Amino acid sequence: MSASYLARICLCLCYTITGAGVAIANETVFEDDFADRSNAWVSWTPRSEISPAFAYDAKEGRDAPGSLRISGGGAEAHFGSWSRRFSNFQPGKRYRFEAWYRCQGIENPSRSVIPRLHWLNAEGLQARPPDFATGSTREGNWTKVEYVTEAPMDAAELQIQLGFGFAPQGQLWWDDVRITQIAETPARLVRVATIHHRARGTKSAQENRDLYIDLIDQAAKQNPDIICLPEGFTTVGNPLSYIDASESIAGPSTRQLGEAARKHNCYIVAGLYERVGKVVYNTGALIDRDGNLAGSYRKTHLPREEWEGGITPGNTYPVFDTDFGKIGVMICWDVQFPEPARAMAQQGAELILLPIWGGSDVLTRARAIENHVFLVSSSYGPSSFIIDPTGEIIAEATENNPISVAEIDLDQHYYQKWLGNMKHRTWKERRPDIPANP
Repeated sequence: MSASYLARICLCLCYTITGAGVAIANETVFEDDFADRSNAWVSWTPRSEISPAFAYDAKEGRDAPGSLRISGGGAEAHFGSWSRRFSNFQPGKRYRFEAWYRCQGIENPSRSVIPRLHWLNAEGLQARPPDFATGSTREGNWTKVEYVTEAPMDAAELQIQLGFGFAPQGQLWWDDVRITQIAETPARLVRVATIHHRARGTKSAQENRDLYIDLIDQAAKQNPDIICLPEGFTTVGNPLSYIDASESIAGPSTRQLGEAARKHNCYIVAGLYERVGKVVYNTGALIDRDGNLAGSYRKTHLPREEWEGGITPGNTYPVFDTDFGKIGVMICWDVQFPEPARAMAQQGAELILLPIWGGSDVLTRARAIENHVFLVSSSYGPSSFIIDPTGEIIAEATENNPISVAEIDLDQHYYQKWLGNMKHRTWKERRPDIPANP
């Protein structure tokens, strides 16, 4: 994170841990419920003229009276922080940070409430850009934020910063701050597969289904957890129009895909044309390990060729729970626009599957980068990709190598130099509150 950004948003509750102590795994090394006012907590603001109001609130608290409060002073520029120090962490070990907040008069908590972990080295310089804690656990008026991270090897201090700013009439209370050293947790590994094949010279939807089921059978030899097929796999290479190939869900395609998913104990995502009465959608179907339809996504952004072909756009961005994490599905032209992937990532999608006809690999990588998600494309174009949250292609399927499988860790943190873990930072700095057409 840049020094200018640190100075600009540091309306935060700052806590510093000095790395001289020894912590035990799964044991709390710091806890403060603010039952009484400690002189160790001090306020901070970068300029006195933009200082908010700081107070110990002896009446307000989550489970019992006592909390730290910061109040906006009527101007958007007001921000500052509380801070305190202690020594009790070990570089290289894993820690869970937790805190609870209650806000009042804050229109956009995602922007105005900014809890961070800031590691510093022995010279007081940044050992790693700050980590942003997030959370949605609610108990009454209180919300819990948490973050699990590893202390950098050169860390000498940890500043816990529970941020608040940009809310002129807002008030923010912090309570029950806790740091716990935790044991190493197993990686959340998922094996994902993409299939790259363009059918040619087929004559029916059933012939296409049989062809792609054979490819699924081949991919299953590598034990994938989820397999992605291309867009409209029942029409490519044969003379059927979108409408001719349309079918209900559940229908012939989902039934046959379900048999394959159950046989191989994996999820399958496939693009097909869904008929509901007189309406036809370009749909991505998600089949679970038991062979059941787990959900579907109707393509929201249609090129004019699909309008003219009689396709109707969908209007929602669903996210689906699987046994390994949350996933989203986009289809082809959706990747031209930032909104679909962004909406799914905001709902917690960690992996997005993209059945696609052709498309731009640059835009596909951009969607992964800007939302910090894994993305799997299955295309009829030059190649199909498995992409990590930094936009790196970690596996590629081609005409000569139609099946590609990669193992990904959904819990892996990707730290960008000078920026840190953008998966959480992005949502703090994004400004959805500014209208696009003022």
